[in-house]
Amino acid sequence: MRGDEAMLTQRQKNILRLIIQNYTSNGNPVGSKKLMEDGIQASSATIRNEMKSLEDNGLLLKTHSSSGRIPSMAGYRYYVDYLLKPARVNKDDLQIIHQSFGQEFHEINEIIRQSAEILSSLTSYTAFSLGPEIKERKLTGFRIVPLNDRQIIAIIVTDKGNVESQVFSIPTSISSPDLEKMVQIINDKLVGQPLLTVYHKLRTEIPMILHKYFQTTEGILDLFESVFGQAFEEKIYVSGKMNLLNFEPQQDLNQFKSMYSFMKDSEELTQLLAPMDGNIQIRIGSEIGNELLQNMSMIQATYEIEEHGRGTIALLGPTSMPYSKMFGLVDTFRNELATKLAEYYRSLE
Repeated sequence: MRGDEAMLTQRQKNILRLIIQNYTSNGNPVGSKKLMEDGIQASSATIRNEMKSLEDNGLLLKTHSSSGRIPSMAGYRYYVDYLLKPARVNKDDLQIIHQSFGQEFHEINEIIRQSAEILSSLTSYTAFSLGPEIKERKLTGFRIVPLNDRQIIAIIVTDKGNVESQVFSIPTSISSPDLEKMVQIINDKLVGQPLLTVYHKLRTEIPMILHKYFQTTEGILDLFESVFGQAFEEKIYVSGKMNLLNFEPQQDLNQFKSMYSFMKDSEELTQLLAPMDGNIQIRIGSEIGNELLQNMSMIQATYEIEEHGRGTIALLGPTSMPYSKMFGLVDTFRNELATKLAEYYRSLE
């Protein structure tokens, strides 16, 4: 539910804002006395009436333990839509971001992975980082390094500074000459092509070529699929998975296990971080679209790198996160990350 901005008076907006700011910084329900201290100029009785009105509108909840109020999901939504003012990032956090991005990186994925780690350590939440889209990349190199009789390392290089290497076990039906032929076909037909073309050719042209050279193509086709499957996967780095335990003290072990395995499912995560409209979006509770995360909030931001597509960073935390601080941090962070990635891409030219 999105609140209608017109439905609250200015005093009610101030009360809601102060309750949310207090509650998200110290976790305690807020009463009329505290609101008077924070500058609401009205009697205690008037403030209590205003709080009751906000409660009737579904924006506040009464706690059993005290006369104070806490925000509801709808209260957070109203605050984020109409009352949120991003806070400036403090000097210490800014210094940590600069230092972390200041080190030397050898490939794009290192920068993407590091960005998730920095964001998670700055916030104690769970952070996600997804690099610029792969659509524009070209396959520029492929080779195989034998490890032993039955294992190889396949190395895939793309023109945007990404190197994928993985160990594969070779089916007994495939011989060394078969492997050499496979490398030759890849270098002849796929190297130099955009990854989307490579993906398409693996489905159409390559199986036909393989039929010419191999009596049975099953093993070799599976190997092609495995080797290139990695290259097409959007790499989502997740940092701070264990922080999920801190968001909800009441959660049971099964719920945590479900969440933890969800965090390792790249397909699920890709859906969770689907491209969005606008630069920064805050989803609260059920808006995230996943039952496991219905008591959490997610701040997701995109950044654009000229000629290299869009990337995404996201922060998953409790609904009681300090939104203005986190919004400011995520906004600054995505700009720093985009600057670092743009620098790295320039260094490859």
